[in-house]
Amino acid sequence: MNTDTSKFQDQTLFNITWPLLIELTLHMGMGIMATLMLSHYSDDAASGVGVANQLLNIFILVFTVTSIGATVLISQNIGAKQYKKARQLSRSVFGLNFWFGLIIAVIVFLFGEHLLRLFDIHGKVFDYGFIFVRIVGASLFLESLSLALSAVLRSHGYTKESMIVTVIMDLISIGGNILATTGIMGLPITGVIGVSWAMFAARIFAVAALIYFVYKRLSLKLTIKDIFHAKKEDVKSLLAIGIPSAGENLSYQLSQLVITGFVVAIGTSALASRIYLLNLSMICYLFTLAIAQGTQLLVARYIGGKQYERALRRGIKTLKIAMCASFIASLLLALVGSPVLKLFTDNQEIIAIGLPVLWAIVVVEPGRAMNIVLMSSLKSAGDVRFPVIIGIISMWGVAVVLSYLLGVRFELGLLGIWIAQGADEWFRGSFALRRWMTKPWERKTLKIRTEVAKASS
Repeated sequence: MNTDTSKFQDQTLFNITWPLLIELTLHMGMGIMATLMLSHYSDDAASGVGVANQLLNIFILVFTVTSIGATVLISQNIGAKQYKKARQLSRSVFGLNFWFGLIIAVIVFLFGEHLLRLFDIHGKVFDYGFIFVRIVGASLFLESLSLALSAVLRSHGYTKESMIVTVIMDLISIGGNILATTGIMGLPITGVIGVSWAMFAARIFAVAALIYFVYKRLSLKLTIKDIFHAKKEDVKSLLAIGIPSAGENLSYQLSQLVITGFVVAIGTSALASRIYLLNLSMICYLFTLAIAQGTQLLVARYIGGKQYERALRRGIKTLKIAMCASFIASLLLALVGSPVLKLFTDNQEIIAIGLPVLWAIVVVEPGRAMNIVLMSSLKSAGDVRFPVIIGIISMWGVAVVLSYLLGVRFELGLLGIWIAQGADEWFRGSFALRRWMTKPWERKTLKIRTEVAKASS
């Protein structure tokens, strides 16, 4: 291994986070650019692809089961200076995600049409969504490998390499989007088909580049043997952390599908407005996602190295920074709301629906920041069950129920739905803060000591 092991102990939050921020900015930027280009091509195309993305994101959660587990376990082993074990886990997560990706890609390709019909969309919106699901769904195999390889690199502190891959990947995708939607240089306008194949090509590049960086930076050569010989204890450990973590995300995505159904019932203009607003709200929590991921890596290392007070302080410092950043970003977005929405559409009904929601986002985002930072830190500390339990209760008992009551029953429309989701974010975030301050890793350590004492008696 050509990595200087001392560097793992010396890395700061800034060293880890700035490449993650650039990577996330570009990755989200790719989605926003695709939506923006498709909106000028057709509002129906933008809506169809937006709904199709929600469906595909559910399947991507399967891949995050192992990548989340890998991020936590590899980082904890690095913190404990168990570098050989960290490399072994890297091979296991690659093999596991190979099979997950292959199975999911086949399922989506064969049954994507039936799954998309569950959203109750029709006409051109459905047609555009189905095209996207069929083509991009087949590339989920590549996305599975990318998530595993990125987790390996980031856990070892190589966030810049992952950033470089994302930069080039986004350039490929955006270039394809321009060719597909503008008819530049006299080329035919292929719309959703062209956008889909551009994403497919970008993912092919990403896998090849990440495999190269894993070998170059870690001297870790991944082979066919790794696909068939993932260690049983590694698989159990990865799933033990990954399944509860992904369970929270799965619950969120499923609840969002139900809420999307409420929006569809409100009207097509509300659906289009929601797709555009979801893209814009990403800008508000972009910094939070980056700093939360960086904190997750550091907290896992601190816990692995038994630096518990340092882990506690790191979580609280990050929380304060993230909440302030999210509030400022969402406030600035609300102040320039009308010109920004006009970048996506000239439909005055869609714009009128979206403007008041932008001010609701100002209240929602600090709560989301609390939720993102502390839930990811709790997972790094090994407290993986609490986030999924409180998540299921709040997402369904607060977000879904209030979305129906405020958005549909009391006819507040999209604004009511956003208020409901804000209540969910603040509810979960408040419980996460309370949990973090109780130092859950101390209970875990006590439990381990008790089990050891029983075994030795």
